Amino acid sequence: MGIRLNKRTFVRWKIYIDRARMYIGYIQFFMIGIVFFESFKDKTLGKLVYDYIYISIPILFILFIFCSLVLGYFDSRLGFKEEEQRNISKSNPVLMEILQSVKRLEKEVKELKEQNKEKIN
Repeated sequence: MGIRLNKRTFVRWKIYIDRARMYIGYIQFFMIGIVFFESFKDKTLGKLVYDYIYISIPILFILFIFCSLVLGYFDSRLGFKEEEQRNISKSNPVLMEILQSVKRLEKEVKELKEQNKEKIN
């Protein structure tokens, strides 16, 4: 009944920690928002938010979701994610081996097609 400590276990744990880190980032963002609005508590905007808190919190949440979607949309349209993945893939030896194999297979298929064309003609 022991924990098997091997490479796969550590990789699985790292994945779990990375996923948890993403959710912790959401919590941190929410806390930063609270601190931000606390700093405006005595200002006109802050008083408006705190006086109508049951209306302002859902509005701010919807505004946050909308802004997140807009930022995500522009991130996708500008291709930042794809470029990031391309750079990460270059440093991954397994993916580079797969890419080399695919290129080799494409070259072989092209050569076979040319040989078949020559035989037909």
